Amino acid sequence: MRNAPTILHLDMDAFFASVEQASKPSLRGKAVVVGGLGPRGVVATASYEARVFGVHSAMPMAQARRLAPNAAYLVPRFGLYRSISEQVMALLRELSPLVEPLSLDEAFVDLEAGGTAWDEASARLAGVKLRADIRAGTGLTGSVGLAASKMLAKIASEEAKPDGLVLIEPGTERALLGPMSVRTLPGVGPATGDHLRRAGITTVDELAEAGEDELVRLVGKAHGHALYAMALAHDERPVVAERETKSVSVEDTYDVDIHDRIRVGLEVQRLADRCVRRLRGAGLSGRTIVLKVRRYDFSTLTRSETLRGPTDDPAVVREAAARLLDPVDTTGGVRLLGVGVSGLADYTQEDLFAQAAGEGADPSAEEAVAEPVAEEAARAERRWPSGHDVRHTEYGHGWVQGSGLGRVTVRFETPDSEPGRVRTFRVDDPALEPADPLPLVSRRQVDGEGGADGGLEGAAHSGGGSGGGVE
Repeated sequence: MRNAPTILHLDMDAFFASVEQASKPSLRGKAVVVGGLGPRGVVATASYEARVFGVHSAMPMAQARRLAPNAAYLVPRFGLYRSISEQVMALLRELSPLVEPLSLDEAFVDLEAGGTAWDEASARLAGVKLRADIRAGTGLTGSVGLAASKMLAKIASEEAKPDGLVLIEPGTERALLGPMSVRTLPGVGPATGDHLRRAGITTVDELAEAGEDELVRLVGKAHGHALYAMALAHDERPVVAERETKSVSVEDTYDVDIHDRIRVGLEVQRLADRCVRRLRGAGLSGRTIVLKVRRYDFSTLTRSETLRGPTDDPAVVREAAARLLDPVDTTGGVRLLGVGVSGLADYTQEDLFAQAAGEGADPSAEEAVAEPVAEEAARAERRWPSGHDVRHTEYGHGWVQGSGLGRVTVRFETPDSEPGRVRTFRVDDPALEPADPLPLVSRRQVDGEGGADGGLEGAAHSGGGSGGGVE
């Protein structure tokens, strides 16, 4: 391990929910839950105000509604989240060429590789400035951990949440980790944690005292060796700038099981098209097509077919997915469908349409079939998703508070306005239309408030920021 805390871990605080609060003045300081709103939806992110009621990520949405019935429940706006994530990642790349994104809201940075930090003082300054720049540029907060290894930097950022900075000084790692729960360590989930607890091991100190041989006996060779190394605070993993994408996939969970075989086939075609759009957006192609089907009884089938070479042709992927679906029994009902592509490459093989659809097939005919499917899916979707942006010709910019029974309720406000008024319209009101999200921070604010915020210094010492749920 290093002798200076020059690995930084950034974790944005309740990212999706914080974006929604920043864009909607009426929701600031209130419980906000973002995720799928259907009967089978799950929570993507809950604001810290919602976490007080026990709501957390990956919880069934129905359970979240029981725990926090008065929270605001919103449909995700992934396009906006990605654009803000790109802003944050650009700030990280100003610190170092070695940035390892883990998700839209989380990344490791090797400060030493960028010449940004070489000791404790310079690392702390880099962390303080980063948090200030994120706040100035996006209006959001992020928690920062600084340590001599990736494992400890991530643990530090968890200790810093929300809106704090924690630096672990080299040489103090063992003393810090010792009293912590074994669940603090990466890879120790509920099942492994329970298994260790039954063996009388609940803290990292007890893990180290058990010894490597005992851990191998308890959890297996590979996991046992890794656990023992982590208990001793050993972690030599480098920050890797480019993480190889292994697959691209999309899936949908349906509020009501699909029994109609024709509808199942149409859904698979729609998913195949979505998957190809995502594939092309990443500049990739792939040669293995994967179909996932979860049936009414929760049994899940995965089927795959490998082509002669990589493709990003929607007709090829649709045809392969249809062939994979053909032998699958769906008579009892389907609750989830997914289509994916793996075996990725950055080129395509132009003659692959023939192998999937036949030499004499007409690609334009396949595209013609897809158009009605897409139109039908668009009509089936909710026209006014909760939380999404709209514009009214008279009242201006707002967001959907709810819809149903032919009506849509809109709150008219913007990120830099006061909490706005609520009005209700017919869902087909010609004066109301979907709109693009507004920037969370105006250019005027960015130009006038750039630079580090002195108020952040107080939270930038070891132990700064309170503990909280990790997103």
